[in-house]
Amino acid sequence: MSIIYKNRRLSSSRVILLGFFGVIVLGTLLLMLPCSRAGAGGAPFLDALFTATSATCVTGLITNDTATYWSVFGQAVILCLIQIGGLGVITIAIFITKLSGRKIGLMQRSIMQESIAAPQMGGIVRMTGFILKTVVVIEIIGAVAFLPAMVPEFGLLKGVWYAVFHSISSFCNAGFDLMGIKAQYSSLTSYTGNVLVNVVVMALIVVGGIGFLTWDDVKRNRLHLRRYRMQSKVVLVVTCGLIVLPALYFYCREFSMPAWEGMTMGERVLASFFQSVTTRTAGYNTVDLARLTEPGQMIMILLMLIGGAPGSTAGGMKVTTFAVLFATAIAVFKRRPNAHIFGRRIPNDTAHYAATVLTLYLCMFFVGGVFISCAENMAIMPALFEAASAIATVGVTLGITPELCAASKVVLIILMFFGRVGGMTIVYAALSAKHPYVSEFPQEKIMVG
Repeated sequence: MSIIYKNRRLSSSRVILLGFFGVIVLGTLLLMLPCSRAGAGGAPFLDALFTATSATCVTGLITNDTATYWSVFGQAVILCLIQIGGLGVITIAIFITKLSGRKIGLMQRSIMQESIAAPQMGGIVRMTGFILKTVVVIEIIGAVAFLPAMVPEFGLLKGVWYAVFHSISSFCNAGFDLMGIKAQYSSLTSYTGNVLVNVVVMALIVVGGIGFLTWDDVKRNRLHLRRYRMQSKVVLVVTCGLIVLPALYFYCREFSMPAWEGMTMGERVLASFFQSVTTRTAGYNTVDLARLTEPGQMIMILLMLIGGAPGSTAGGMKVTTFAVLFATAIAVFKRRPNAHIFGRRIPNDTAHYAATVLTLYLCMFFVGGVFISCAENMAIMPALFEAASAIATVGVTLGITPELCAASKVVLIILMFFGRVGGMTIVYAALSAKHPYVSEFPQEKIMVG
């Protein structure tokens, strides 16, 4: 993996950027093959590019129904892209290098550290092996758990394929599904009251979204929560809060309205928790999201933008970013010089980084939404919803994606790529300074707030 460019090694940011780009290009070419499409001829370039980007960036937005438009080969290509995108291109490359018996140098370890958001380089190769083994075990367990629901409905062979596909897609927080054979673009709406499917999907999404470092803490420390890293504590606490509180809102407000009066109490409970879980990280839905009120859709937009944990299969600006910003605001209110979380001081550099990530995501989300609204001559809310889903690599939709013009689809492709690779990774790759700054401008205060 020693990468040379103009006689100099590429930075970690550029390696990650080029790695994802290369996988997307390869996926696009494979999906354009005639054998990838269920109908005659290969897929158009833009549709193949959109699908490859969505799969590699584990988003779930689609321009064509996955079950009816793509052949089994095409679905397999999509599933491979989801797996690579969920684990990270660099994780896969390190694993292949390790299997080949080649030495993994400092540069490869540095790239791996940035790819999975590890706090230190030490033990990074061991962490890679742990991640891959855990992923395989979890996805197998998920597939087996799906079998009682899939096999009776679709038969043995197709049921096993559907179980494997949805297990990997759920764990990688991708949101791709094969339920279009019932009704196109229906996602999991036929399983609104199915406890098994709802619970398995939610469990896989949450486990995939809490991050590899949190897994390591769980493995090492079990139920001794005080021994966990501060990051793992933040991830677990914020994740629980962002599941329970929105679920309470959906249950008490959204699914109590006349539009949903046909749902039983059990279906309301399942739907409330499912939409709360899937909105932040995955892309499935068990109800028609277009029927939600605008306040409900706005809450989903906020959940999408927050996303999951760093170093996970989830997207968004990350729950740790949200926690740092919230803790920083509390510190400002209390006139403290630094934010504190779980008895630990947060460096000001981390707060600056979190504010920068928030600014990047909000700008991309807003500009993308306004562009789509103007290009399609549509109301701003569905356009912003689609933009948030793309930038946060979530994949939930109000159903407008297949009808968008080429320009709007290109905007969504850019947002998905930006969201998966990471805004700061792209900025560092494009604007990395060759020399550190050794001088400072004169200081002058400016009033804010």
